[in-house]
Amino acid sequence: MLTLIITSIVLGIFLIVISFASLYAYKSAFYAKGSKAHVSGYFEKSGSLTAVEEKIQSLTKALLDEAYEDVWIKSYDGLDLHARFYKMKEGAPVQIFMHGYKGNPFRSMSGLFKIAKSIQHNVLIVDQRGCGQSSGKAITFGVKERLDAVSWTNYITARFGNVPIFLVGISLGGASVLMANNGTLPREVVGVIADCPFSSPVGILKKVCADHGIPRIFFPFIISGAFLFGHFNPYSGSAAKAVRNASVPIVILHGEDDGFVPIAMAEEIYENCRCEKYMYRFKGADHAICYMVDSDAYEKATVNFIEKCLKQ
Repeated sequence: MLTLIITSIVLGIFLIVISFASLYAYKSAFYAKGSKAHVSGYFEKSGSLTAVEEKIQSLTKALLDEAYEDVWIKSYDGLDLHARFYKMKEGAPVQIFMHGYKGNPFRSMSGLFKIAKSIQHNVLIVDQRGCGQSSGKAITFGVKERLDAVSWTNYITARFGNVPIFLVGISLGGASVLMANNGTLPREVVGVIADCPFSSPVGILKKVCADHGIPRIFFPFIISGAFLFGHFNPYSGSAAKAVRNASVPIVILHGEDDGFVPIAMAEEIYENCRCEKYMYRFKGADHAICYMVDSDAYEKATVNFIEKCLKQ
């Protein structure tokens, strides 16, 4: 009897430890509060700025000055998802922007917005689940965001009919739009643009853990945290695997000096593509700043890709 009691106590303590460790891992890696403050913190850095920082601030301010329409949809799992629609021209192609991890689009996607505006494409800038005005508490590294991307394409087709659509993502957004391009996209989607995407949720989680010196023994708690509290399986999504069944052309843009998402991940995705594909590398570019480092080359690459897709 005593042995049974002791065993039960030990087992209970073990389960409590696992639960708390998993909760901590979930809070650290996946939890997002969905802040309403979209602009705060963008211009907090003062004093001397580098040329790249100055360009980022200038483009971000320009985007924030643009007029837009708030739009909302329901996600497949019942979340209220928010986006901003920027109308450039009646009947023009629509680019759907999906931003990165725990971020929002004003800063990271301002260069892509400038390009879209220059060619008079309408733009839908999405607040990813758990970010901006969209509801949700878990960032799922593309596992659920890929389905949100499809939902937004359905919104555009329902509203505007048979207009060409481009899915455009950066970092997490880039991985999300690639995961969405697995052969099931609506026919209105004619191209996918992915800037610095990671190859898979598990791959980038392991890389970040290694960067922070987190022992491998703790990785199972990250996975269990995703299962128990985020209600998703990090192993169920992979950009590198999804593009094997891609249905539309893909272009990948990646900085050679990306310290967060290694360019090797982009190369893995590219090698797995079975569709029409292009890849551009940018020397001296860290994570998510390829446009800022070489705007001319970046614009040429994306505009040429867009033109090719629209001719097909």
